[in-house]
Amino acid sequence: MELNEIVALLETQFPGVRKDGLNQLARVIAMQVNTKEEATGIVGKLTAEAVAKFIADWRKDADAEIDKANKTREDNLRKKYDFVEKKPEDGGTPPAPAGTLDAATVQTMITNAVKEATKGLQSEVMSLQSAAVTASRRETLVKELADVPEAYKAKVLKDFDRVAKLGGFADENAFNEYLTETKNDVAAFGQELADRGLSLHEKPVLGSPNKDGVSAGVESYIQAKAAEAENKGLGGKEV
Repeated sequence: MELNEIVALLETQFPGVRKDGLNQLARVIAMQVNTKEEATGIVGKLTAEAVAKFIADWRKDADAEIDKANKTREDNLRKKYDFVEKKPEDGGTPPAPAGTLDAATVQTMITNAVKEATKGLQSEVMSLQSAAVTASRRETLVKELADVPEAYKAKVLKDFDRVAKLGGFADENAFNEYLTETKNDVAAFGQELADRGLSLHEKPVLGSPNKDGVSAGVESYIQAKAAEAENKGLGGKEV
């Protein structure tokens, strides 16, 4: 089973989730499966919450490495500029020795270096949070579409995924409003199907069958014909 095939399965099941996180998850799954069927089975059992937690834990380890690198960078800056904080003497502040920087300048340099190093991380964290929210909302929507025809369900989910790719809903209130509208649409759609289904069935003309399988209308008709025949048999010419 190729790694990219497992990644494709995960991307289909959890659209919008960052790919580097899914790559890490795919590597874990790849160590446990040999066939596509086995991989599909494992992916199918995963939930949006479980995937989000896995990626968050993985990012936590990555963040620890970044913090370690930042600490090393800070120590190197202090050594490079021979930073030693000077205290004012006799009410004045002595000039910094040649080749050294004052505390404020070094602190600014350190702060800027840390910001630059973590700029991409902040963006990744926001992207991860957004993907987790989208996956959770999609799962909620799928539950609301459990009893509708597959074609209608696929259309609604396709529209949802299109909205997610364009940036998603502004906030939770916007999503809840969309979910309420969808519930109403599903109810109206179901009622329309029910009405159409009832209109296709004509009312029985001859009534319901009796215990012998003969309807009341047919039985009445037979009795009338029998009585008519009997009257003809008893009749004749007048003497």
